[in-house]
Formats: sequence, structure tokens, C-alpha cells
Amino acid sequence: MIVTLIVICEVGFWVLLAAGLALRYVARMPRTGAAVLLMEPLLEVVLLVVTAIDLKNGAEPGTVHGLAAVYIGFTLAMGHRAIKWADARVSHRFFGGPPPVAPPKYGMARAVNEWKVAGRWVLAAAIALGLLQAAIWYVGGDGEVGSLRTWQHRMLVLAGINVVIAGAYTLFPKKAPAGAAPVEAEGPRSFTKL
Repeated sequence: MIVTLIVICEVGFWVLLAAGLALRYVARMPRTGAAVLLMEPLLEVVLLVVTAIDLKNGAEPGTVHGLAAVYIGFTLAMGHRAIKWADARVSHRFFGGPPPVAPPKYGMARAVNEWKVAGRWVLAAAIALGLLQAAIWYVGGDGEVGSLRTWQHRMLVLAGINVVIAGAYTLFPKKAPAGAAPVEAEGPRSFTKL
């Protein structure tokens, strides 16, 4: 049941995103489009409540409960960025908006961008870790919580990898090829969803 709900929430995210952008650009109703986009966090609340009810009803905490916490953490930390990413591309491609700003590729501007990306991943991991720990406490000492602890470990590793990548770009900044024009660092608009 939880896996199905996670899939429904993911599909719902993209449906709400498409509906919000269609209302904003096609129907020329930007406030209504923004209201639809603001409904997206309700999906995470539903997933959290259903997961808690499932555990309350005696379900053994398993991989799917951990996955639900990770999904919520990821969406809360990265969802806004995904919406901005899609909005910039739809605006440019179909409605004559300015081209999206590419993230910097070289130097300290790239390092700063990598730290921003790492910060979002660390936030996602922190939210997931908090939800996973709450589930562990909720189940108590009597339940099997090994799978939840495994997800905690995975999130720590994921956050650590992103910090190491950002640190590498800080310590060893990538140099621009000879003759390349310097790139000004405006706010990056890239987004990668794993």
C-alpha cells in the first residue's frame, strides 16, 4: 500500500506541476497556477499520515516505510527547485521567456553552485533522518527497526557524497579552457533528480 501511495504522490507531483504551469501560461491565470503548485506539499502530508497509520496498525517497519520518509525529505528539499526548473524551461520554450541560466562550469562560481546543490541534498537527508528517527521512536524498542536504520545510513552516505563533491570543487576548482569567456554566476537553475 505504501509503495502504491509513493507512486501516486510522484505522479501527483508531476500532474500538479503540469496543471499549475498550464494555468499560469496557457490559461493566463498565474495566481491560480501558483495555488495549484502550492497544493503539492499536501501530497507529502498524506503520505506521512498514511505511513504513520500503517505503523500504528501494527505493520512491521520495512523498506517501504523508509522509502516514504526519504521521498518526503527529497520532495520537501528539492521540490521547489524542480518547480522553478520546469517553470523556466516551459516559459522559455513555449512562451517566449528568457532562456534559463545555465549553472557555472568553472572556478569558484562552480564550487558555490556545488555547495548549494550539496546543501539541498543535506537538507533532504536531514528531513528524512528526522522522519526515520521519529518512526523508530514511534515503533519503540519492541519493533524491528533495522530497515529504517539502513535508510538512515544511506541518507548519511548520500549527504556525505554531495559534501565531498562540493569540497572537491572548492579545493580543486575546474579551470576554464583557454580562450573561454568568463561566465557570470547568476542563480543556477539546474536540477537533477535521481
